[in-house]
Amino acid sequence: MIKKHWMILTVTSVLTLLPILAGLILWNQLPEQIPIHWNAKGEIDGWAGKLFVVVLMPVLMLGLHWLGIFVTFSDPKKQNHSGKLLQLVFWIIPILNVFLAAVTYSSAMGKGVRVEILVPVFLGLVFVVIGNYMPKCRQNYTIGIKIPWTLSSEENWNRTHRLSGWIWVIGGIFVMVSGFFGWIWVTLAAILPMALIPLVYSYILHRKGI
Repeated sequence: MIKKHWMILTVTSVLTLLPILAGLILWNQLPEQIPIHWNAKGEIDGWAGKLFVVVLMPVLMLGLHWLGIFVTFSDPKKQNHSGKLLQLVFWIIPILNVFLAAVTYSSAMGKGVRVEILVPVFLGLVFVVIGNYMPKCRQNYTIGIKIPWTLSSEENWNRTHRLSGWIWVIGGIFVMVSGFFGWIWVTLAAILPMALIPLVYSYILHRKGI
């Protein structure tokens, strides 16, 4: 089945590796130690060598990209994967890697990047996109909320994912807004129910025999 998607796999793989070309073009402008981690206040608290950031990180992300696709297409219920969900699987890692590379290179060159704003906004947007896809996600073993109760009951799966879609969209909006005000506690408060409410709801349905 993956052979049918070789074109999009090629395009997304090239996009994942694109930061290498950008890094080589900017090589002389980049410092030997490049920031790779920031705390909640946007202060740099982690560094890595230039070669690792420019070359090895995109290669590692490419490996993660291929692994995610391999696992998705190895799913015994892969026939339940909708075209839109497959698009999400193909594009999420490449887009994430390009975003991270842009933030990293800009910060390394002293462009005054507001990481404490950009990261929550981007993360929240990802949550909103995933939330929109959740209600359309049919029962499978690789994409969605894969817990015993949803996997053992299609009705449980469908109801849980319909609720989760709303929760992830609302939570994603809160995360995006929190980035503009530096409300890290709002980000954490939004992510926690996004993870817990679907689990509790699915268990309640299971107890009701659904």
